[in-house]
Amino acid sequence: MLDAERLEILTESAKYDVSCSSSGSNRVNKNRGLGNGSVGGICHSFTPDGRCISLLKILMSNECVFDCEYCPNRRSADVPRARLTPDEICELVINFYKRNYIEGLFLSSAVFETPDKTMELLCETVIKLRNIYHFNGYIHLKGIPHADSALIFKAARMVDRMSYNIELPSETSLKLLAPQKTKTSLLLPMKSLRDAITYEKENKIRGNKILPAGQTTQMIIGASPESDGQILKLTEALYRNMGLRRVYYSSYIPVVQSSKLPAVGAGLLREHRLYQADWLIRYYGFDVNEIVGENENLSPEYDPKCAWALRNMHLFPIEINTAPLSVLLRVPGIGAKSAYKIVEARRFAKLDFENLAKMRIVLKRAKHFITCKGKFFGSESLAQVKTSLLLAGSAEITEQISMFSENSVAISALTGEM
Repeated sequence: MLDAERLEILTESAKYDVSCSSSGSNRVNKNRGLGNGSVGGICHSFTPDGRCISLLKILMSNECVFDCEYCPNRRSADVPRARLTPDEICELVINFYKRNYIEGLFLSSAVFETPDKTMELLCETVIKLRNIYHFNGYIHLKGIPHADSALIFKAARMVDRMSYNIELPSETSLKLLAPQKTKTSLLLPMKSLRDAITYEKENKIRGNKILPAGQTTQMIIGASPESDGQILKLTEALYRNMGLRRVYYSSYIPVVQSSKLPAVGAGLLREHRLYQADWLIRYYGFDVNEIVGENENLSPEYDPKCAWALRNMHLFPIEINTAPLSVLLRVPGIGAKSAYKIVEARRFAKLDFENLAKMRIVLKRAKHFITCKGKFFGSESLAQVKTSLLLAGSAEITEQISMFSENSVAISALTGEM
């Protein structure tokens, strides 16, 4: 019988893993089972600090043989320990799902006994959920570094998504703060899974596919000295070379005492700026070098697109009725969806500022960088443009962190549009 104390320990220990994205899976209900992991099958809600709580996030165990400096579950930490069996986790998931508490599962574990033993029991859990308990809902499984590849692939055929967390942005920081983990132990399983996914796609293999929702990873920001430029360079490489669906950034919080760690946290603003830059790389056609230098940090005053535009004022203003899509995507205040709307709408008529307002373009930003039918309503003074963007950005940061405003600012925080 699962007791409340163990449940509290293992859910509390799992809260530092980030998993707030749509499932991206095409797994549907079958064999009269429970749940549906298809796109839109995961309901999302947000906590006041902006984190997603859509899934049951739980550790199988917080007993760890590793001693990572930043981890509250590290071997040397004096914290209550607990462990669940595969059947206990399965029963918990099914009972929670039947009560409509959850739509899916995020399952992870500290490394107890050995990496292979931990991965074997995680694998047993997801196999039982699928084959014995007939759970067809979304499952995100965190992989265990150094575990046998056969166990990894066995689990990968049962779950929708897997993640091997990079943890720290450089090999140097890993050696200092997490010496039992290596770059190879984290990247090698990612590469193997990427190759398997690619092989299945290229050969159009049907049936039970490996990781229909792909792979993700997570980095702790601010526990080590890497710049935003270094972090985003790594991010860009992971997207291009590993085919990851998402890279998550988790601001360092000083929950443990260590002389090797900063005394203060990184703060949510830095995390937010990295997500904005990440969005520009994935959806807006930006290169990392355009956004930030390798040894530089993102501007705290301006979002990355505004900061780029201010550095490149010679490229503006652009005419909204003739500019190509790739140029529209670079205008502050015009998000990806809005850019496509503009391209579609101007096929039928020339657009003016009133039309843009109806499309919910953020004109208090965009007006400084565009003309409509040759008319310009922005400021020609760079100092005034900076002041205007700074005031707008300061108000929007406050709104974003609350995550509960109904205005367009809160919407942009969720969609990443800038």
